[in-house]
Amino acid sequence: MSKEQVAVNTIRTLAMDAIQAANSGHPGMPMGMADAAAVLWGDYLVTDPTHPSFPDRDRFVLSAGHGSMLLYSLLHLSGHDLSLQELKDFRQLHSQTPGHPEVGETAGVETTTGPLGQGVANAVGMAMAEARLANVFNREGFNLVDHFTYVIAGDGCLMEGVCAEAASFAGHQGLGKLIVLWDDNSITIDGETDLAISEDEGARFAAYGWQVVSCDAHDRADVRRALDLARGDLDRPTLICAKSHIGFGSPNKQDTAGAHGSPLGEQEIRLVKEGMGWDPDAHFLVPAEAVDYFDGLRQRGSDKRQAWLSNFADYEKSHPELATSWRQLHDGDGLPENLDALLPRFEGVDKQATRASNGDVINALAPAMPNLWGGSADLAGSNKTMVKGESAFQRHDRGGRNLHYGIREHGMAAIMNGMALHGGVIPYGGTFLTFTDYMRGSMRLSALMKQRVIYVLTHDSIFLGEDGPTHQSVEHAMALRMIPDMQVLRPGDPRETAACWALALRSTDQPSSLLLTRQSLPALEGTDNAYGMARFGGYVLSDSEGTPDLILIGTGSELQLCAAAADVLRGEGKRVRVVSMLGADRFLKQPKAYRDSVLPVDCHRRLSVEAGVTWGWERFVGSQGRSIGLDRFGASAPAEHLAEHFGFTVDNVLRQARELLA
Repeated sequence: MSKEQVAVNTIRTLAMDAIQAANSGHPGMPMGMADAAAVLWGDYLVTDPTHPSFPDRDRFVLSAGHGSMLLYSLLHLSGHDLSLQELKDFRQLHSQTPGHPEVGETAGVETTTGPLGQGVANAVGMAMAEARLANVFNREGFNLVDHFTYVIAGDGCLMEGVCAEAASFAGHQGLGKLIVLWDDNSITIDGETDLAISEDEGARFAAYGWQVVSCDAHDRADVRRALDLARGDLDRPTLICAKSHIGFGSPNKQDTAGAHGSPLGEQEIRLVKEGMGWDPDAHFLVPAEAVDYFDGLRQRGSDKRQAWLSNFADYEKSHPELATSWRQLHDGDGLPENLDALLPRFEGVDKQATRASNGDVINALAPAMPNLWGGSADLAGSNKTMVKGESAFQRHDRGGRNLHYGIREHGMAAIMNGMALHGGVIPYGGTFLTFTDYMRGSMRLSALMKQRVIYVLTHDSIFLGEDGPTHQSVEHAMALRMIPDMQVLRPGDPRETAACWALALRSTDQPSSLLLTRQSLPALEGTDNAYGMARFGGYVLSDSEGTPDLILIGTGSELQLCAAAADVLRGEGKRVRVVSMLGADRFLKQPKAYRDSVLPVDCHRRLSVEAGVTWGWERFVGSQGRSIGLDRFGASAPAEHLAEHFGFTVDNVLRQARELLA
């Protein structure tokens, strides 16, 4: 038996044994793609298992994340920091081998996959980041950035809409260093794929602008031919249609849905092992030949990393400014030391929509932050995400700063995750807040993966006006706050917008959603403090002497209502505190002492004001307080008419405040 065949068999048996030991998992995909994966990792993939974060490594994404044991077997055999015991602990609490791959949990895992199609879309972002960074940093004789992004995807990945959005965008962009191997086994959980789909997937991707190549996933020479063709076309991404047999080698379950998502069973595993000439009584067997097979990968990765380090030393001498910029982008938080000084202070600005303030911040930071990179899902003029004077990123202009995602909100969010995971860039992307309904799956993964992705979400309430309830956000702010580790920031004026941007940039281990207005807001007295206080999520905007009789809590466009009402009430002799709760989720994470200093426990008269659902505000106003909000959909009318109709006026705030004070 050849060394290569031993490696392939080891991948299959490790997957079968681990899944059987866990009594949970998906054996069919690892068994079906073991040949193709062994060829890719054995002969093509360039990565250094001893330094898995080496910046110019190839990226490998297992989009079909249910087949995680394929990846775990490859990581173990190739010398990554993943012990055999971890494979034996597959799907167990605190193991490094969770049911679906999770970035940050396992060395060598590039992204968290499981929701199908996400990995393909993440890989598009990785390939985009590679292309842009190559344009920014590569110089004659110095290729700091030159690597491929490989994906193994399944039938389910190609069916998901997010994959279609991202694949269409990748074809338009001509991302030639993106190669997707499609595990074309024609089986999903419910049975054969023809139950639900009859299209020609290859023709669809060809229409997107991809090179499409076919191969037999079990003929390793044919897989090599396909990969060579893919790597030879740098003008188009490539889809390799790798025809495979799910559960390959299983006498009773090959080519059936029964091999997809359940352990094969001890007796069936014995039959598979006997059929491949393996000891049927051996469990988690790792022959030396299987490890030796990946010597080429280990050597390729080590050689490239050493050559890269030597090249970078010369690069620093020839291009010192670029080398300094590279280090800034990769070795620290990627932020300029003078970030606060770069932020606009909006002196002389009396009134401005926070979406416009957002555009001012982006353009103030862009010259000093080449890694700040983003755009919009066909709403750049509305979201104010464009960097002025800069071109669009396109296949003919890899230096472009402005990204035009088209009407592909979900694809945009997933692509941004891939950009952040690649490293070297800080992605931001804009759309209307209401369209986060289309993006939520990817936004949730941003938070799960702890990636610094910045969502610019404008038109954040009913006050976008005449477009009506289909476009008017009501539940969206609170829905985003429910995502663990999603930082939701709703600034109340231009200065708070700048402060929130700085907070989002400094939040290196979580995504941020900036909720911004279409309508103009007045610059409020006291928001100068936001530059220092935004990090607490909530702060005292204005106050009276002594213990407050009443606390008004506002966010976004409703903060001005609280400020104006407080002025009136103070004129009536009431002690009123106004709290800007620009980041409610962040405020709740502060020490109790700070929270109590802002919202004193002995002040029970509290009134929150936000143009959205009132659910959730009880955490701040308590059982004796009130919330002015909107627990219904909006309506189509001019913004000022909606404010009057739904009670978002100073008069209504005063009325309800006086009732609390009575």
